[in-house]
Amino acid sequence: MRVVVDRLQPPLAVTKLEGDAVFAYALDGTCGASTLLDTVEQTYFAFRTRARDIAHATSCTCEACKQIPTLDLKLVVHHGDFVRREVAGSEELTGRDVIVLHRLAKNSAAEVLGTKGYLLMTEACVEALVLDPAALGLRPHVERYEDVGEIRCCLEDLGERWRTETERQRVYVAPGEGSFERTLTLPVTTLVAWEWLTSPELRALWNGDAVLRMTSGGRERVGVTNHCMHGEEAIVEHVLDWRPFDYFTKGYQLPVVGELYMTTELIAGDGSTTVDFRGEPLTGERLEAWREIEGEMRGFFEHNEHALLEALAAKGYSTASTG
Repeated sequence: MRVVVDRLQPPLAVTKLEGDAVFAYALDGTCGASTLLDTVEQTYFAFRTRARDIAHATSCTCEACKQIPTLDLKLVVHHGDFVRREVAGSEELTGRDVIVLHRLAKNSAAEVLGTKGYLLMTEACVEALVLDPAALGLRPHVERYEDVGEIRCCLEDLGERWRTETERQRVYVAPGEGSFERTLTLPVTTLVAWEWLTSPELRALWNGDAVLRMTSGGRERVGVTNHCMHGEEAIVEHVLDWRPFDYFTKGYQLPVVGELYMTTELIAGDGSTTVDFRGEPLTGERLEAWREIEGEMRGFFEHNEHALLEALAAKGYSTASTG
C-alpha cells in the first residue's frame, strides 16, 4: 500500500484509503495524458517489483507470506465531476461520478482478460485525454450496473506490460560516457520538469517550433515518432527508451552525423531538478562529423535552454542555471 501511495502522488492526490484500495484524484489541467498513463504503469511496475522482492527475500512459511506471489493490482481510472468537502478533518469527494468509480471497482475485467492485474479506463476518461484506444492496444469493454447503468470502458493487461518492460533492452548513455554532455537546473519538481520536457504542447511554448506526434495513440512512449518543425525543416525524433520519471532516450536524425541518440536524465533536488543531456559515444568518422556541427548544435541547445527557463519564469517559477 505504501508503494502504491508513493507512486500515485504526485501527480495524483490521495484522498483516502478504503480497505485494500487507494482513492486518488487529479483536477483538470494538472496532469497530461502521457503523465497519467505513465503514473498508472509505474505504480503497477513498482507494486510488482516490491511483491517480487519480498517473495524472494522472505523465508517465512506462514500463509500470508506464501500468498505474496499471488498478489496483483488493478487500477480504475474515470473522468467526471465531483464535489470536494471536509468531513471530520479529512477531505471527502462526493457526486455521481464518484459512485460510478466505486461501482467499477467490482467488475468483470479479470474474467475477460484472464488476469487480476489490469487498467480499466472509462470512455469518458479516454475522450477527456484525447486518446486513441485502438492505437494504444486497449480492449473495448462494457460494464453494467443497476443504479448507474452501462459504462463503456477500455482494458489493458498490465501484467503483460510488466513482462514487456522487464524484457526491454535499455538505451542509456551513462554519466561520463557521452560524446557531449550538458546540464540544466530547473526551478521545478521532477514531475513538472518531465512534463515540460516531454509534452508536445508544453514543448511548443519554449522551443519555438511545432512538435507533431506522428504516431497515433495520444501518449509518449517507446516507439513514438515526433517531427519537430523548424520552419520548413523537420528534425525527426524517435523514442527509444522511456523510464518515467527518471530518464528518456531519443534518436535524432541530424545532418552529417546521421541518427544520434541522446539520454535526458532528471535528478531531483530540493524543489528543483537537474537535467543532464548526454549524447551517445561516437568514434571515428561519426565523431569527426559531430565536430563539424558541434558549434551549431551548442547554440541550438543554449537557445532552447534559455527559452525553457524564460517560459517557466513566465508561469511563475523562479530562474535557475545552465552549464
